[in-house]
Amino acid sequence: MSMYKTMASQFIREIEAGKLTEGSRMPSLRQLSKQQAVSMSTAVSCYQELESQGWIHARPQAGYYVSPRKSKHNTPEWARFVSKVSKVNQSFTINSQHNGPLGVSSTDIDEMSLNELERSFRRASKRLGSRLNQYPNTQGEPLLRNALSVHFAKLGLHLNPDELVITSGCMPAIKAALESCTQVGDAIAISSPCFSGILDLLGKMGRNIVEIPSLDDGIDLPQLELHLQQGSVKAGIFCTSHMNPQGITMSVQQKQKLAEIANRYQVPMIEDDVYLELSYSEHTPLPSKYYDQGGYILWCGSVSKSLSPSYRLGWCLPGRYIEHYRQQHTASYFGVSLPIQLAVADYIESGNYAKQLKRRRSKLLNLRQSYLSFLSERLPDKVNISHPQGGMVLWLQVPELNVAKFTALIENNNLDIRLGQLFSTLSLYNNCLRINIGFKLTKDVQNELNLLIGAIKQSS
Repeated sequence: MSMYKTMASQFIREIEAGKLTEGSRMPSLRQLSKQQAVSMSTAVSCYQELESQGWIHARPQAGYYVSPRKSKHNTPEWARFVSKVSKVNQSFTINSQHNGPLGVSSTDIDEMSLNELERSFRRASKRLGSRLNQYPNTQGEPLLRNALSVHFAKLGLHLNPDELVITSGCMPAIKAALESCTQVGDAIAISSPCFSGILDLLGKMGRNIVEIPSLDDGIDLPQLELHLQQGSVKAGIFCTSHMNPQGITMSVQQKQKLAEIANRYQVPMIEDDVYLELSYSEHTPLPSKYYDQGGYILWCGSVSKSLSPSYRLGWCLPGRYIEHYRQQHTASYFGVSLPIQLAVADYIESGNYAKQLKRRRSKLLNLRQSYLSFLSERLPDKVNISHPQGGMVLWLQVPELNVAKFTALIENNNLDIRLGQLFSTLSLYNNCLRINIGFKLTKDVQNELNLLIGAIKQSS
């Protein structure tokens, strides 16, 4: 057993024995590192393990605390299977007739942020001046690239702004990354389950896939490495922090290993980090890109989840593929709206973006606790519920679910729910579903949850 799991098991025993009581404060990460004579990354992994199992939770700027009595619901069990190359023979485009709060992974912007953004747009308009009549730089506005560089440096990730490419969102960033390092017919490794948008993109681009099983601390890296050894995989796409839909965050060791094998086999790995800064704790996890020595990880992100999806603004740090990436990006896109780039740059430079993130993380943590409490009190004990460490979604697993009956019920009730079959080409997640937890538990949201709970009870 790895050191961080051994430490986590010891804390669990102390909590079960009553030595650590509900609400008591855990040692800080620095204290834990010194007490146990382990590295900071091992301390972080220990707390991530405890947090993922629901034993502890983080309070922004306050540390880690022992959670209320552990839920009677287990976390989802992950399918074990042998990965193989397959084609995407179906569309994963979501054509829901409904647009409810439980569907799209999203949250709202608080009033303070709206006022701050309005001031940033006014300042950006003045800064724009005569450039209003010019096309934007296809690589991205230098002011924004510099602002992002400074921002992420504060988190410990140092990047060269000259190597950043600004895109119209995270998915376009990923698409250009695929175009720059793969060809039609190549097999791309992905997590299983995987965000439906990635599956849909790969299918439309004519790429084959290799689904890699999920684990509690990430993905089955030995299976991924076996495919790299065999040469059957030409690239990978992985969300490494607060994965959508399953909510897993790769451990520090997993991220290090992913970067290490990408470099050893010289195979590009595209890192989808759109949820990186939505950790519920005060500690923002470092991406796998941080451990990339040879530039084989193409790091993609955006402000779609951390600020607003309406801006359609993202980025990519393509590493050694920078020249190919620039060529593909320039050929497909004509630059992102300059006023939006300047406004977001101003918002980051002012420090308001970082402050907004703290408020958003605190809000999402409280929402997670509210949704978990609501569901735990009402769902049958046999339903497994994820305990994500960040992001905006919960993954539910319902043993013995009658999928046809459940699907009919949610359609009849006009519920906007993401069914498990949307996240894989394999029939492994038909008894699973994903719900958004980004909105307050208003009466309308509670009504939708009650309808969902009723449908689950009637179908299992």
